[in-house]
Amino acid sequence: MLSTLPSLDLTMPAEPVAAAPTTDPLAELARRAAAGEVAAFEALYRSEHRRLYGVIWRIVGGVDARAEELTQEAFIRAWRALPGFRFESAVSTWLHRLAVNTALMDLRARRDAEDLESDDGPLELQPGQRCQIDNQIDLQAAIQQLPKRARAVLVLHDIEGLTHEEIGSALSIAAGSCKAHLHRARQHLRRLLGDSHAPR
Repeated sequence: MLSTLPSLDLTMPAEPVAAAPTTDPLAELARRAAAGEVAAFEALYRSEHRRLYGVIWRIVGGVDARAEELTQEAFIRAWRALPGFRFESAVSTWLHRLAVNTALMDLRARRDAEDLESDDGPLELQPGQRCQIDNQIDLQAAIQQLPKRARAVLVLHDIEGLTHEEIGSALSIAAGSCKAHLHRARQHLRRLLGDSHAPR
């Protein structure tokens, strides 16, 4: 896998400041990978690929090919950054933040072609848009219908647990704008799914 990695010049996210866990099941693999052991990195990849793909997939709106491409990019960044990893947080936490930042970098890069600040129009419901399959709510399908920025804010705040300040910094918007996007996204989901199922 690593023999085909392209040469990328990517800025690494700051490593989250947290106490190192007493036992991190991925730490030994990460140390060996940091020393250049390809087999250890491939084992790390197999262990974490599905989880990181899921995070990125939700942020980019369920686009499989794009999520896979960004997941590969996140692992490329991890391979390049592992020699400098200080193990101040769990390896899984560091990889998770790296995946989120990779997806957000992609969202920012696409702003030149698509203005994410002007994507409020799709918040209006269209006929037949209610997401119900045999009376079972498909929350993920509803989230995918949100505009890009509203979706990113909702996923990062309600699912990934980032603060408004962290999201605003990542998306280059004010924390107040982030709160407004979250409020509109939740309202939209309530209309799609019914008040009892939408995030609050």
